[in-house]
Parts: sequence; C-alpha cells; structure tokens
Amino acid sequence: MNDDSIVRLQNTEKGSREPVINHLPVNKENKVLEVFFLFLRLGFIAFGGPAAHISMFRQEFVKNRKWLSDEQYLDLLGITNLIPGPNSTEMAIHIGYLRAGWPGLILGGFAFTLPAVLIVLVFSWIYVQYGTTPQVAWILYGIKPVLIAIIAQALWELGHKVLKNKIITIIGLGAIGLYFLGVNEVLLIFIGGLIIMLWENRSRLKKIKKHSIPLIIPLLPALGNMVIPFSLSTLFLVFLKIGSILYGSGYVLVAFLRADLVDRLGWLTEKQLIDAIAIGQITPGPLFTAATFIGYLLGGIPGSLIATLGIFLPSYIFVAISNSIIPKMRRSPWAGSLLDGVIVASLGLMAAVGLQLAVGSIIDIYTAILFLISLFVIIKYRVNSTWLILFGVVFGLISSFIA
Repeated sequence: MNDDSIVRLQNTEKGSREPVINHLPVNKENKVLEVFFLFLRLGFIAFGGPAAHISMFRQEFVKNRKWLSDEQYLDLLGITNLIPGPNSTEMAIHIGYLRAGWPGLILGGFAFTLPAVLIVLVFSWIYVQYGTTPQVAWILYGIKPVLIAIIAQALWELGHKVLKNKIITIIGLGAIGLYFLGVNEVLLIFIGGLIIMLWENRSRLKKIKKHSIPLIIPLLPALGNMVIPFSLSTLFLVFLKIGSILYGSGYVLVAFLRADLVDRLGWLTEKQLIDAIAIGQITPGPLFTAATFIGYLLGGIPGSLIATLGIFLPSYIFVAISNSIIPKMRRSPWAGSLLDGVIVASLGLMAAVGLQLAVGSIIDIYTAILFLISLFVIIKYRVNSTWLILFGVVFGLISSFIA
C-alpha cells in the first residue's frame, strides 16, 4: 500500500463495501512525528484495558482527526481479533502504518507502549527495593467511570453502523450472553465470523466445491518445553512464545505466565505473579507490560527490555502480514462476510467487558454522577478523551482528600 494513501471502505447503494483510495496530505516526516507524539500522549492516559483503549482510539482518529472511516476502523478491529496479541497495541500499529507507512507501523506501537513500560520500570524498582507495589486506588476510582462512558459512547455509535439486520444483531447479542456463560472469547469470534460468512453466502454454497471456500488459519508458532536455569535468551523465547499464541482477553496472560514461569520453570512465586498482574492493571497501556515487571524481577533492566521485546514483537509481524490482506478480504464475498461476523462478535465481547468493568467501576453515587456527566459531555460536546481522563484524575484526587 502506498504510504501516502489509505483504503477507505464505503457503503454502496446495494449495501456492500468496496475499497476506495482516500489520499492524505503528502508530508511523510510530519506524519511520522504526528503518529509518534499522538500515540505517546494516548499511552500516558490509556487506562482501563483494550475496550477503553479501542474506544479512545476511535474518538481520536475517526471522530476528531478523521484519519479513518468507521467502516475501516471496524475492519481493523476485526482483523486484530483474528491474530494473536494485545488488540489495542495492534490497533496502534495498524493505524500508524496507514498514516505513515513502515516508520508509522514501528513508532505507533512503540509510542503507545513506551509510557507504560517506563512507569512499570519505576514501579519494578520500588517493588524490588521495598517489597510492595505503590497504592494508586484513588487514580482508578476517578478514571474508571470516565472510561465506562467512553466505551458506552463508542459502542452506541459503532452499533448503529454494524447492526444492520436480524442475523447480525442476534450474533452480537449471542456473543454477549455466551461470554457471560463462560464460552471462550476466541471461539465466539470465529463462530460469529463463520455463521455470518455461511449466511451471507448461502446462495453460493450450492455452486462451489468445498475446496474453494476460503479458510483463515492464524499462524500459531510454538516453542517446546525448555526446563533450564534462568537466562536472558530463555526469557526472550518464553515471552516470544506467549506473544505469538495468546488470543482473547489480556487476563488469559495470567494462565500462560503461571504455566511457564511458576509451574514449569519455577522462576516466579505465585505472589510475584499476582503483583506483576496488579502492576499491569494500575498502569496505563496494555496489560502485557506485566512482562516488563517480570523481566526486571528476574534480570534487572536487561531482563525487562528482553521480556518486553519478546512479548510485543509478534504483534508487529502479524500486523505487517495482515494489514495488506484487508482490502483483498473486502473484495471477497466469503472473506468479507467472515470479517463482518468477526466485527459484530468483537463488539459483543467489547460490550460484555464494558458491563463487567461498569460493575466494578460505578460503585457509589459519586462515581455514578461522574459517569453520567462524562457520558453527556462526550456525546453532546465531543470532548477529547484526554481531558475527560484528566478530569477523572482530579476527581479521584479530591475524593482521596475528602475520604
């Protein structure tokens, strides 16, 4: 794809989406810097997990800056759910590439994760020195209701564009219900895609041979068990493996870390693992930065950098491979409808996670009022999410002094 253009997907009169080239102003150096500093800023305020991050990205790049259409943004969201890795970081990599080419691909993801990595490094040092983690509950108290408002607004607007008929609506609602029944997120995404693909192409099923139906099989590199003493090379391979095969919620990361680092290798204790996840939760950015904390515990600064590189490197590779196939998928009635199903299932999961977060975030009359005010402001006045997050921080600070 040309670095100075992006593919924009528009609705035709018949309701299908065709790829259209949308040319952007040509100034590659400025675009690269723009991508870096925008994602750096977002990285400092990206609390709340992937659902909140994806909602913030939509407001920033679709509504405010209009780099992408909602249709294209949804396609990127769908494709990130088809590949392993942290969804919000992969969205940053995708958007960076579409805006500024290969430099944007590298710097988009790097800038988004950099603030979290630096903050986690500071917390890691404090943890090693004093044996405990910093208490920042007052920050989360004020930020979480704001994040729920941002997620709710994004779901409302995206839902209007996606829920076009009964079968798609049923898939979306079904994803929410099955998620709460404990069905695996990855399974829900692929089932949603498969059902929509078969439904939309039911008239073609009688006219084709079985081998002509396209199948998307994600690349799942795996490494064998390596029961050996600690080394930086083994640390890198462990996190490279996890970054290459981890689907679904970032919290699935806990199971992988326990299996490799606690049970198999014995490098971490259960308490250290829990503390690592806690650090990932209370800092902005992806939960995957728990790798930075673990790497620091095991190997100091070199260990933290090696572990961080290992877990995030596969995302860059998967995005580089998958980005170029999105226009081709849209031109295919089979792959395009599969992507539509993945998109609606992904939004259903995003809604389910949003509901879960709301239960733990809107916990009293004050957080309920903060949520309602934030929702009203973001819908009525389209206020940038950065200001809303800062407002949440101030609210939390004031609450901590009053309490």
